[in-house]
Amino acid sequence: MRPIVAALRAVLGTPPVPEGSWEREAVYVSTTALRRAAGRPVPEVAEELAARLRSVPGVRAVQARPNGFLVIELAVPGMIVPEILAEPPPPAPARGGPLTAPWPDRPRGWSNPGFAVRYAYVRAGSVQRWARDLGLGAALWPEPGLAGVPGESQGAPAAFRGESLDDRRDRTVLRVLAELPSRRAGRDSGRPAYLERLAWAYHEAFEHAPAIPMGDQAPTGTHVARLWMARAVRKVLGEELAELGQTPPGKI
Repeated sequence: MRPIVAALRAVLGTPPVPEGSWEREAVYVSTTALRRAAGRPVPEVAEELAARLRSVPGVRAVQARPNGFLVIELAVPGMIVPEILAEPPPPAPARGGPLTAPWPDRPRGWSNPGFAVRYAYVRAGSVQRWARDLGLGAALWPEPGLAGVPGESQGAPAAFRGESLDDRRDRTVLRVLAELPSRRAGRDSGRPAYLERLAWAYHEAFEHAPAIPMGDQAPTGTHVARLWMARAVRKVLGEELAELGQTPPGKI
């Protein structure tokens, strides 16, 4: 199956922008109809695009608003995770000189947003090491395949199910991750603030929607999905820190 955001972009020309909290509905919005109208009635163009979008696998519903905005609801928002994992890193930016770090190195505590970002990167990696230490690697270790199709690890399938990411903390992380394609397409300048929001969302999920079974709890599909999501968070934080000229930390 073609990755959902890539399929939407193929119809719209640019990635749509996520809207709302995603706690109940995972919604994107696009203004493509306004740009493509070229003298035609905007609602007519919007409805044509909506009809094409409704045929995209993974789309639950599409609404063409009277103002031409397209509202696209995903059926399974968690399916953006393997798509993010399969994306190649952005090309290295051309720089005219050294970059100024957006955050200080100290204090190394929650009052420093830079600490929160770097610590989220470390935490997102730690859950995957813990999974292996607990002997869960063969069952849970996420290895993304191409086009959002799960791959295999140590001979056993990593059975990612996006619908398992239905806790409100999971949905909050997905909502922030969903901004990445449109931000990169527009070369958004608000990268530090974006990373701070992703970090805080992940810390909340890490602490209250854990990816590792607790005590004698047996691993579930939800743990699998959260391990994949942790890897996506770590990938995005690492790539975006590198864009800021920062080296992702090995530990804190």
